[in-house]
Amino acid sequence: MSNVIDLLNDHKSERSFTDEAIDDATLERIISTAYRAPTSVNSQQVSIVVIRDEARRAEISKIAGGQPWIAQAPVFLVFVLDMYKSHVGLELIGDQQIAHESVESVVAGATDVGIALGSVMAAARSEGLGIVPIGGIRRDSDAMIKLLKLPKYTYPVAGVVIGHVDVPSHHKPRLPFETFRHDETYKTDGLEEKISKYNQEIVEHWKDTGRTDGDTWSASVSGYYKHIYFPDVLPNLIKQGFGFNK
Repeated sequence: MSNVIDLLNDHKSERSFTDEAIDDATLERIISTAYRAPTSVNSQQVSIVVIRDEARRAEISKIAGGQPWIAQAPVFLVFVLDMYKSHVGLELIGDQQIAHESVESVVAGATDVGIALGSVMAAARSEGLGIVPIGGIRRDSDAMIKLLKLPKYTYPVAGVVIGHVDVPSHHKPRLPFETFRHDETYKTDGLEEKISKYNQEIVEHWKDTGRTDGDTWSASVSGYYKHIYFPDVLPNLIKQGFGFNK
């Protein structure tokens, strides 16, 4: 098995970091992997905002719902869906961008952000660092937009904490592999039984790792998905100039 596959299969989201700095050369190498990552039609519709300032990281921690590891680790990267660059590029040749008015552009842009985020997470871990991706910046994306002074046609999709691990986390068990891989067509047979068994497995995992408040997977996801997770995402995307009627 290749070292890359080993690295990816050993993924853990860390939530305990020291305040030890990350040197510029290492951070540059990590970010370069996102810079070189593929984007739809070579649109390059991803930008990264690097946050090292302690006060700014503390503010982002609050915006994301009080996640202390954002303030604790020395670096936080914000991944931005960026159609402002393409807007300027089209203006240079006398054309007008309208793609940002379609839901397809948001889907494509979020996909490209995910590819860049995955590259950075793997790169950071290959440098011996810990990471945890953060979707909580969408909880109050308007505050993030103002804090980072993001222009129109941009949106902060996700972030990632990068730092030196203090207390390592544990690997979580996953749903059975056959609920993930489907050959030729999507298979629904037996899904309820597989999820029920996994619910029991993850409760045992919480007990084994000292968590007395650990819940089943179904209950955990329900806590988020029986509501609209971040209801301000749509109005803030619209405020930034994105549309969904095309």
